[in-house]
Amino acid sequence: MITYAHLSDAQRDLLRTAESVAKELAPVAAAGTPGRVNRPLVAALAEHGLLSRIFDSAMDLCLLREGLARYCTEAETALALQGLGSAAIQRFGQPAVVAEWIPRVAAGEAVAAFALTEPDAGSDVAALSLAAERDGEDYVLTGEKIYISNAPDADIYTVFARTSPKGITGFAVPGDAGGLGGESLTLIAPHPIGRLRFDGVRVPASHVLGGPDKGMSVAMRTLDLFRPSVGAFAVGMGQAALDAAVAHASRREAFGRPLRQFQGVSHQLAEVAMRLQAARLLVHSAATAYDTNAGPTTQAAAMAKLFGTETAQLAVDVAIQVHGAAALADDHPLSHLYREVRAPRIYEGASEIQREIIARELFRAPSQGSGSSVRGGGQMEHVVLLEVGDRQQDQHDHGDPAE
Repeated sequence: MITYAHLSDAQRDLLRTAESVAKELAPVAAAGTPGRVNRPLVAALAEHGLLSRIFDSAMDLCLLREGLARYCTEAETALALQGLGSAAIQRFGQPAVVAEWIPRVAAGEAVAAFALTEPDAGSDVAALSLAAERDGEDYVLTGEKIYISNAPDADIYTVFARTSPKGITGFAVPGDAGGLGGESLTLIAPHPIGRLRFDGVRVPASHVLGGPDKGMSVAMRTLDLFRPSVGAFAVGMGQAALDAAVAHASRREAFGRPLRQFQGVSHQLAEVAMRLQAARLLVHSAATAYDTNAGPTTQAAAMAKLFGTETAQLAVDVAIQVHGAAALADDHPLSHLYREVRAPRIYEGASEIQREIIARELFRAPSQGSGSSVRGGGQMEHVVLLEVGDRQQDQHDHGDPAE
């Protein structure tokens, strides 16, 4: 039994709606081409009214991602990428750019993507080399991005490029821009993900997000919103794994009795249930802090993502162990979850990055504040880890990987 006593009736209804939609959309997800954008799935999410809920409330986003992930990870990922790819445009774009793209994204007519990571710049965002040079009323972008979700099929990209030695700027770049190309990549979980090549791509200055050299602030504020929801995605997958393990342990017998009567099995599942509920509460706490503008959210977001994703990995692993060899079959639901659950511990800031963020907030001097408030103004831009190792620095233009 999952306890949602802290949620309002409307929030519980939204979670149940997401679970119901996920079950309905599973066949649409299965009909898609592995590794490519499933546009019918994106359109179906919009038809059910879910895409319009991703822009204003961190809690709504978390509930949607948890509910969808429990029954259809493909639907969850399609919804999440629409939000991640367009959130910076919605919050930091010029009115004309917002009006052109956000209604189309919400309607499932345009597919969005968030493009930060490069071949030589993952956690070390200070090493971004995609160059954006000013040329009259345009910027000209040259370089590469890699491990970009929805690439190369997206209609609009939120792209981060270097505009000065210490400055990074965000841009809204249409997918059909001249000089923009790429190809899809194959990973262990067959989601749409790929490489982008920018060969003199011209982007109007009106498509700058948040102002020149403000890209790291734009990226970090976007990630502060989405990191808790990555934890929610993980909780949904973990709950699915736990549900499967409990059902299996109740019906499967060994040595003349059900598996659930073996303490070595039941106690492992009890541990997973406790950790999933703790992760769920961390996620909801971070989302509430964001929605209520309760102050800095960076540490809370990092805790939610870290604990949620690490717990989900444990939940899936335990569930497979309880099932035994049957769960190793390629078509078993737990085999699917095993592939799906690995990536969230890396993207939008690896687990090591999240621990560094949490630790830095612990030891931050009172005069430095405690990170950035996502919605508050006038506060020092959030500073995060670039690289685990000797190149750790506290310069304001540093950031995390998002893909």
